[in-house]
Amino acid sequence: MTVIHPNLEAVDPKMSAEGVSVYYGDKQAIKDVSIAIPAKYVTAFIGPSGCGKSTFLRALNRMNDTIPSARVEGQIELDGEDIYSNKMDVVQLRARVGMVFQKPNPFPKSIYDNIAYGPRIHGIFEQKGDLDGIVESSLRRAGLWDEVKDRLNDPGTALSGGQQQRLCIARAIAVDPEVILMDEPCSALDPIATAKIEELIAELSSRYAIVIVTHSMQQAARVSDRTAFFHLGEIVEYGRTSDIFTNPIEQRTKDYITGRYG
Repeated sequence: MTVIHPNLEAVDPKMSAEGVSVYYGDKQAIKDVSIAIPAKYVTAFIGPSGCGKSTFLRALNRMNDTIPSARVEGQIELDGEDIYSNKMDVVQLRARVGMVFQKPNPFPKSIYDNIAYGPRIHGIFEQKGDLDGIVESSLRRAGLWDEVKDRLNDPGTALSGGQQQRLCIARAIAVDPEVILMDEPCSALDPIATAKIEELIAELSSRYAIVIVTHSMQQAARVSDRTAFFHLGEIVEYGRTSDIFTNPIEQRTKDYITGRYG
C-alpha cells in the first residue's frame, strides 16, 4: 500500500496508473502500483537498484512490449485514454510519450537527421523550411543550437557524451510530446554535462510532464517537484520532493534516505 503525503496537492493527472503489475514470465517485477503524474511537474522515481523503477517507467510508453515475456496488468491512462487498449496506436503513443535512455543513443545519422527523423515519420511538417525550423527550435530548447549550428551535417555520434544526451532530448521533443520519460539520463555523464541536463529538465518542465528515474537522491532533490520511492516492486511513499526528503512517513523511506540501505 502506497503512503501518499497528506499535503500533496491534488492536480489533474496527465498520466495515471491504477493497480499496475508487470511480469517477466513468472517473475513479478512490479506489484500493484498506482500513481498520478501531473503535467508541467517533474516526478522522480527513486529506490535501490532492481526495485522496479525503470520497469515501471518503461510501462508508461509500452517499451515493455519489445520484451516477449513481459506482461502488464492494471490500467495506465494518458489524458484518460487506456494506453494498453487495442485502439491505441503504439507509434503515436511513443511520439506523445517520449523516452530518453541511460546511455546516449543518437542514430548513426547527421545531427540534423537525428532531429528530423521523428517529424518526417509522423508527417508533422509541411515543407523543408518547416523542418529546418523544427530542427533549430528543438536544438535551441535542448540548449545545443549554439554548439552545433555550424555542423548540422556532422554525425551525431561525433558529439561528446553530454552533447549526445542533449541531442537525444532534442530528438524526443522534436515531435512535440506531452510527456518525457528519462531513465537515469545523467548516469553516463560527467558533473558538468549533468548540470546542463538538470538545467534543461527545469526549463522543459514548464511545457511537459517529466518523469525521471535516478539513482542519485541529490539529483532527485535538485530537479523534481514530486518523488515516488520504490522498493521491491512497489511504491512505498509518494509526495512532494521536499516532504519525502525531509519528513518521510514510512520507515523504509527513512532508511533509504538516510543511507541505511540501497
